[in-house]
Amino acid sequence: MLAVGIIIWLGSELMFFAGLFAALFTLRAHLSSWPPAGTELDTLQAGIFTVLLVASSGTMWMAVWHEEHLERAKARLWIGLSILLGTLFIGNQIYEWINQTTRWSTNSYGSIFYIATGLHGLHVFIGLLAMVLLLGRMRGAAGDPGELGAFQGVSYYWHFVDVVWVGLYACLFLLK
Repeated sequence: MLAVGIIIWLGSELMFFAGLFAALFTLRAHLSSWPPAGTELDTLQAGIFTVLLVASSGTMWMAVWHEEHLERAKARLWIGLSILLGTLFIGNQIYEWINQTTRWSTNSYGSIFYIATGLHGLHVFIGLLAMVLLLGRMRGAAGDPGELGAFQGVSYYWHFVDVVWVGLYACLFLLK
Protein backbone atom coordinates (compact mmCIF):
# COMPACT_ATOMS: atom_id res chain seq x y z
CA MET A 1 0.00 0.00 0.00
CA LEU A 2 2.88 2.36 0.74
CA ALA A 3 4.23 2.02 -2.80
CA VAL A 4 0.80 2.75 -4.30
CA GLY A 5 0.41 5.80 -2.08
CA ILE A 6 3.83 7.10 -3.06
CA ILE A 7 3.13 6.59 -6.74
CA ILE A 8 -0.15 8.52 -6.43
CA TRP A 9 1.66 11.30 -4.55
CA LEU A 10 4.39 11.37 -7.20
CA GLY A 11 1.62 11.75 -9.78
CA SER A 12 0.58 14.98 -8.04
CA GLU A 13 4.22 16.08 -8.00
CA LEU A 14 4.38 15.33 -11.71
CA MET A 15 1.42 17.64 -12.28
CA PHE A 16 3.14 20.32 -10.19
CA PHE A 17 6.31 20.17 -12.28
CA ALA A 18 4.25 19.91 -15.48
CA GLY A 19 2.82 23.31 -14.55
CA LEU A 20 6.36 24.68 -14.20
CA PHE A 21 7.34 23.26 -17.58
CA ALA A 22 4.19 24.76 -19.11
CA ALA A 23 5.13 28.17 -17.70
CA LEU A 24 8.67 27.75 -18.97
CA PHE A 25 7.55 26.88 -22.50
CA THR A 26 4.96 29.68 -22.50
CA LEU A 27 7.62 32.22 -21.57
CA ARG A 28 10.02 30.75 -24.09
CA ALA A 29 7.42 31.00 -26.86
CA HIS A 30 7.11 34.74 -26.27
CA LEU A 31 10.82 35.57 -26.28
CA SER A 32 12.78 36.17 -29.44
CA SER A 33 15.89 34.46 -28.01
CA TRP A 34 16.25 31.79 -25.32
CA PRO A 35 17.92 32.38 -23.00
CA PRO A 36 17.79 36.16 -23.43
CA ALA A 37 20.92 38.07 -24.44
CA GLY A 38 23.18 38.74 -21.46
CA THR A 39 22.32 35.49 -19.71
CA GLU A 40 25.50 33.62 -18.89
CA LEU A 41 25.02 29.93 -18.17
CA ASP A 42 27.77 27.49 -17.31
CA THR A 43 26.33 24.57 -19.22
CA LEU A 44 29.39 22.39 -18.66
CA GLN A 45 29.44 22.84 -14.88
CA ALA A 46 25.70 22.29 -14.63
CA GLY A 47 26.14 19.24 -16.87
CA ILE A 48 28.78 17.76 -14.59
CA PHE A 49 26.51 18.14 -11.57
CA THR A 50 23.61 16.73 -13.58
CA VAL A 51 25.73 13.62 -14.17
CA LEU A 52 26.42 13.44 -10.42
CA LEU A 53 22.70 13.68 -9.63
CA VAL A 54 21.86 11.00 -12.19
CA ALA A 55 24.64 8.84 -10.71
CA SER A 56 22.94 9.23 -7.33
CA SER A 57 19.97 7.34 -8.79
CA GLY A 58 22.35 4.46 -9.38
CA THR A 59 23.70 4.62 -5.85
CA MET A 60 20.15 4.77 -4.50
CA TRP A 61 19.24 1.74 -6.58
CA MET A 62 22.24 -0.09 -5.09
CA ALA A 63 21.12 0.85 -1.58
CA VAL A 64 17.67 -0.64 -2.21
CA TRP A 65 19.18 -3.76 -3.77
CA HIS A 66 21.38 -4.35 -0.73
CA GLU A 67 18.46 -3.67 1.61
CA GLU A 68 16.37 -6.24 -0.29
CA HIS A 69 19.19 -8.76 0.13
CA LEU A 70 19.53 -8.02 3.87
CA GLU A 71 22.97 -6.48 3.47
CA ARG A 72 22.23 -3.49 5.68
CA ALA A 73 25.83 -2.28 6.07
CA LYS A 74 26.24 -2.07 2.30
CA ALA A 75 22.83 -0.38 2.00
CA ARG A 76 23.96 2.27 4.50
CA LEU A 77 27.13 2.84 2.47
CA TRP A 78 25.18 3.35 -0.77
CA ILE A 79 22.70 5.67 0.96
CA GLY A 80 25.67 7.67 2.23
CA LEU A 81 27.02 7.94 -1.32
CA SER A 82 23.59 9.07 -2.55
CA ILE A 83 23.51 11.73 0.15
CA LEU A 84 27.01 12.89 -0.81
CA LEU A 85 26.13 13.18 -4.52
CA GLY A 86 22.86 14.95 -3.77
CA THR A 87 24.62 17.36 -1.42
CA LEU A 88 27.22 18.16 -4.08
CA PHE A 89 24.38 18.88 -6.51
CA ILE A 90 22.67 21.22 -4.02
CA GLY A 91 26.01 22.93 -3.36
CA ASN A 92 26.36 23.63 -7.06
CA GLN A 93 22.79 24.93 -7.24
CA ILE A 94 23.57 27.38 -4.44
CA TYR A 95 26.76 28.40 -6.23
CA GLU A 96 24.81 29.00 -9.46
CA TRP A 97 22.19 31.05 -7.64
CA ILE A 98 24.83 33.26 -6.03
CA ASN A 99 26.97 33.69 -9.16
CA GLN A 100 24.26 33.90 -11.83
CA THR A 101 24.43 37.21 -13.71
CA THR A 102 20.72 37.07 -14.46
CA ARG A 103 18.71 37.65 -11.28
CA TRP A 104 15.13 36.56 -10.63
CA SER A 105 13.95 40.12 -11.32
CA THR A 106 16.03 40.69 -14.50
CA ASN A 107 13.59 39.13 -16.97
CA SER A 108 11.10 36.30 -17.37
CA TYR A 109 13.91 33.80 -17.99
CA GLY A 110 15.49 34.76 -14.66
CA SER A 111 12.14 34.37 -12.92
CA ILE A 112 11.44 30.91 -14.28
CA PHE A 113 15.09 29.86 -13.77
CA TYR A 114 15.00 30.72 -10.07
CA ILE A 115 11.50 29.37 -9.50
CA ALA A 116 12.15 26.06 -11.27
CA THR A 117 15.64 25.44 -9.88
CA GLY A 118 14.60 26.61 -6.42
CA LEU A 119 11.58 24.33 -6.23
CA HIS A 120 13.58 21.46 -7.62
CA GLY A 121 16.35 22.17 -5.10
CA LEU A 122 13.74 22.07 -2.34
CA HIS A 123 12.64 18.65 -3.56
CA VAL A 124 16.26 17.44 -3.62
CA PHE A 125 16.70 18.70 -0.05
CA ILE A 126 13.55 16.82 1.02
CA GLY A 127 14.96 13.68 -0.62
CA LEU A 128 18.25 14.12 1.21
CA LEU A 129 16.38 14.56 4.49
CA ALA A 130 14.41 11.37 3.78
CA MET A 131 17.69 9.50 3.20
CA VAL A 132 19.12 10.79 6.47
CA LEU A 133 15.95 9.58 8.20
CA LEU A 134 16.43 6.18 6.53
CA LEU A 135 19.94 6.02 7.96
CA GLY A 136 18.53 6.87 11.36
CA ARG A 137 15.95 4.14 10.99
CA MET A 138 18.69 1.63 10.18
CA ARG A 139 20.40 1.85 13.56
CA GLY A 140 20.84 -1.54 15.09
CA ALA A 141 21.55 -4.97 13.69
CA ALA A 142 18.09 -5.93 12.43
CA GLY A 143 15.61 -3.92 10.41
CA ASP A 144 11.95 -3.49 11.13
CA PRO A 145 9.18 -4.90 8.91
CA GLY A 146 8.51 -1.58 7.17
CA GLU A 147 12.12 -0.68 6.46
CA LEU A 148 12.26 -2.10 2.93
CA GLY A 149 9.04 -0.32 1.97
CA ALA A 150 10.45 2.95 3.26
CA PHE A 151 13.63 2.37 1.24
CA GLN A 152 11.64 1.72 -1.91
CA GLY A 153 9.42 4.75 -1.35
CA VAL A 154 12.38 7.09 -0.89
CA SER A 155 14.04 5.60 -3.96
CA TYR A 156 10.92 6.24 -6.10
CA TYR A 157 10.94 9.83 -4.95
CA TRP A 158 14.67 10.22 -5.58
CA HIS A 159 14.49 8.77 -9.09
CA PHE A 160 11.55 11.09 -9.84
CA VAL A 161 13.51 14.15 -8.67
CA ASP A 162 16.46 13.10 -10.83
CA VAL A 163 14.31 12.69 -13.95
CA VAL A 164 12.70 16.08 -13.38
CA TRP A 165 16.15 17.68 -13.19
CA VAL A 166 17.23 16.14 -16.49
CA GLY A 167 14.19 17.83 -18.08
CA LEU A 168 14.90 21.14 -16.35
CA TYR A 169 18.56 21.03 -17.30
CA ALA A 170 17.66 20.38 -20.92
CA CYS A 171 15.10 23.20 -21.01
CA LEU A 172 17.05 25.79 -19.04
CA PHE A 173 20.60 25.11 -20.21
CA LEU A 174 20.59 23.22 -23.51
CA LEU A 175 17.58 24.28 -25.60
CA LYS A 176 18.47 27.40 -27.51
